[in-house]
Amino acid sequence: MINRVVLVGRLTKNPELRYTPNGNATCSFTLAVNRNFKGANGEQEADFIPIVVWRKQAENAANFLSKGSLAGIDGRIQTRNYENNEGRRVYVTEVIADSVQFLEPKGTHSSGQSTSQDNYSSGSRSTGTSQSQRSGPSFDDPFAGDSKPIDISDDDLPF
Repeated sequence: MINRVVLVGRLTKNPELRYTPNGNATCSFTLAVNRNFKGANGEQEADFIPIVVWRKQAENAANFLSKGSLAGIDGRIQTRNYENNEGRRVYVTEVIADSVQFLEPKGTHSSGQSTSQDNYSSGSRSTGTSQSQRSGPSFDDPFAGDSKPIDISDDDLPF
């Protein structure tokens, strides 16, 4: 059996971080993913997919993502059900994320206009294009033009 989901979209609101009674972090948010076609009225249609992230990735998502952030999700579909206060059975389908990729710097929400290929993820960062090509906020890169590898200890990383 195969149950794999790969999504790229934007958050519809800020992530909600909670902790279980056992102390495990869980973060939930909704990802808006554009469809490959436009509707009858000519407007772009999207699907709004509920995402759940657990443990350290949940804390990272809550700290580095916000409404409008572009994120890549790799995970699996899971269904569950419960009885609500009115006694009705409620069925929920959601994506349980195994990996969350932060596809743009925090605070940059250019709605797809950025040409940057920056990829912020748990444990890795790779930069594809130069700062001058980015349409988001500018900042001085102290490592620009320096082809030497950056020596950073894992203990110095916030995730």
